[in-house]
Amino acid sequence: MTSEPRVQHVCTIVPDFMLEAISDGGSDEEREAAVATLAVDHGMREHRRAAPPPTFLAEAVPEAPHKHRRTYTADNGRALPGRLVRGEGDAGVGDEAVDEAHDGLGETFDLFWDVFARNSIDDGGMDLVATVHYGARYNNAFWDGEQMVFGDGDGVIFNRFTIAVDVEGHELAHGVTAATANLEYQDQPGALNESLSDCFGSMVKQRSLGQTAAEADWLIGEGLLAPGIHGVALRSMKDPGTAFDDARLGKDPQPAHMDDYVDTAQDNGGVHINSGIPNKAFYLACMALGGSSWERSGRIWYATLTDPALTSTASFLDFATLTVRHAADLYDTAARDAVATAWGDVGIVVEPPPDEEADEEWQPAPGMDPYYGAGDTSDPAD
Repeated sequence: MTSEPRVQHVCTIVPDFMLEAISDGGSDEEREAAVATLAVDHGMREHRRAAPPPTFLAEAVPEAPHKHRRTYTADNGRALPGRLVRGEGDAGVGDEAVDEAHDGLGETFDLFWDVFARNSIDDGGMDLVATVHYGARYNNAFWDGEQMVFGDGDGVIFNRFTIAVDVEGHELAHGVTAATANLEYQDQPGALNESLSDCFGSMVKQRSLGQTAAEADWLIGEGLLAPGIHGVALRSMKDPGTAFDDARLGKDPQPAHMDDYVDTAQDNGGVHINSGIPNKAFYLACMALGGSSWERSGRIWYATLTDPALTSTASFLDFATLTVRHAADLYDTAARDAVATAWGDVGIVVEPPPDEEADEEWQPAPGMDPYYGAGDTSDPAD
């Protein structure tokens, strides 16, 4: 995709500003867990900045579909990957965190292969690795550039982080973005990076549940917030800004429209905040095109992510313009106009090109039918 140096950031599902709110407004016990989690997260990010890029970011070697999962436990320590407890083909072990993480790796692989003909994160059959029971009362989950890591939560504000399969899909999708568009993790490119992970994470969740776009709740991290917390999830793609409003967590800061775009130095320029805008556009596109999120809208978003024209510094408008083009290339003018309208409804105006100017150079990935993908023969209209 891009010739720029590829960097894999440590991407956490709970943003710093939520943990900082707990460290300011929580009980002594809650503050202690939040501060410890922030320290671990910052240390992991510094380690990744100093480390060479992960080997999977080199050119992938195409091979047959290769789902190979390894799930470890850190036994509440922080050594990675830890002790292997379940491999590919092994039966469940009865540990909820282990089995949820292992199954989530499989659901994510299946989405990318069955729908988008992508052979794992690197498109070359990369092994999928997860470690659970990381740290003591660790309130986060992250992709470190090479594997997934899950904390157990503190049991007071956060439950175990394997409980939400979209969290796993979200974090693994950061690896896909690093291997393709290489979006900078700052400002609008960073918010696109986060939004794409929410989009693919939501597709993993909805596909695992067999839900259409109209049936889905569009919540990211539903089930993570412990009883007593005033909130339903970490984010809402359907209604950004409404996921939580709690004395300890603060209020969900996500905007749903460019009129409310947040200019901030916090959160890498608001990558977890302003992602609400493209998230809402994806939700609206899915609802307009009908069916399931991974069908028409999902294929349009994936084609855009893997388009060489998508640069690492892409703005919301850059990304939106490419989705409109791919909607026309993959489907028809009705799909094109529906996607353009979805972006317009969040304040990003894309002028669809005349039919005769539609770009005919883009082609689906080898083995991917533009309507059905690979291995998924459901009719997008169903």
